[in-house]
Amino acid sequence: MSEVAVMILAGGQGERLSILSRQRAKPAVPFAGKYRIIDFALSNCVNSGLFNLAVLTQYRPHSLNDHIGHGRPWDLDRERNGGVVILQPYLGRSGSGWYRGTADAIYHNLFYVTSRTFQDVLILSADHVYAMDYRPMIQLHRETDADVTVAVQPVPWEDASRFGVMETGADGRIVDFDEKPAEPRSNLASMGVYIFKRDVLLDLFDDREAPSSMTDFGHEVIPYLIRHGSAYAHEFHGYWRDVGTIQSYWESNMEQLEDLPQLNLYDTDWRIHTRSEERPPAKILEGSRIVRSMVSHGCVVNNATVERSMLSPGVMVQDGAEVRDSIIMTDAVIGRGAKLDRVIVDKHVVVGSGAELGYGDDFTINRLEPNRLDSGITIVGRRAVIPAGVRAGRNVLIGTDVTEADFEEHEIPSGESIDSRVVAVWV
Repeated sequence: MSEVAVMILAGGQGERLSILSRQRAKPAVPFAGKYRIIDFALSNCVNSGLFNLAVLTQYRPHSLNDHIGHGRPWDLDRERNGGVVILQPYLGRSGSGWYRGTADAIYHNLFYVTSRTFQDVLILSADHVYAMDYRPMIQLHRETDADVTVAVQPVPWEDASRFGVMETGADGRIVDFDEKPAEPRSNLASMGVYIFKRDVLLDLFDDREAPSSMTDFGHEVIPYLIRHGSAYAHEFHGYWRDVGTIQSYWESNMEQLEDLPQLNLYDTDWRIHTRSEERPPAKILEGSRIVRSMVSHGCVVNNATVERSMLSPGVMVQDGAEVRDSIIMTDAVIGRGAKLDRVIVDKHVVVGSGAELGYGDDFTINRLEPNRLDSGITIVGRRAVIPAGVRAGRNVLIGTDVTEADFEEHEIPSGESIDSRVVAVWV
């Protein structure tokens, strides 16, 4: 494994996650209470014995940089025999600047691949939730002498157009690849996990004055190697989720509340590591009712009800509040008597006393973000302050940093938005 360089693509904006990724990169979005999405790729690497890691960032990298730091929680703070480095876009060579695609990001950082005599390069996406041992895939890659091996998994046909999908022969060789097709011919989806022979990867970008011909793995690189090289598929049968939409993100969190979820965060043989602050234990006071929920350290639930919900560190649920089917992120405060149903609340939000978020049977799609908020989930952005007594229906967006002054009305119909960037107008 010491002959494998790992490059983790963590620069995605994650626009389909709406305001959850407005102020952070998608891989830095919290997940399952105490984790971040990128923790899964990092933990999979160290659990697989891979310790030579480069994380490629771009969009709003501050929280991601702070989270990874020197890599100590993952045993990646190594001066010898590996470690993690964070690489960001830079100026200084012809055609350099913002990355124009996944392959373009690798091209601008090939110096990491050539810094040592690596045999293979493992390229990962940082915005998927899964537990995977990469060693069987690396073994298959070497046994078949493949130029590139792609991790794949069947997905529901209705979701196939969101992925790069492929067809394979009986020997596992990839014979066709189509990136996010409108009418997919296969439901065998790329997981965004690739292993390249190091020399093949270097040859792809050799002697290019400008990185114009190979900017994306799905659109250019994989189809090219199918035609001119050898590309194989490694089918993965474990838990894997692309949490790229509000609905899939919410579902993946809720799946963790099952008796024995497919992705078992309590598996001592495959730990998911994270950077975690020191906080006191969770405190559950008299009169509280907690049902099938995850309550992180530092939380205080005071004579309140929490059902089928995820509470991140430091959440306060005050007297008489009810939280159901919801995700509440770090240091949010749910005020006295507030009611939340199917709501995602970002960090440092204050929900005023008696507020009601996610009520009623009106599932009108959000007027401003119809392709993101269409499944009944109401979302509240980071550091928002919601006045006491506000009522918001389904598919409502309450933006980041909104204050009480932004609420001209206390009744927000389903499908509407309160956002300081947008003038809210409805009848």
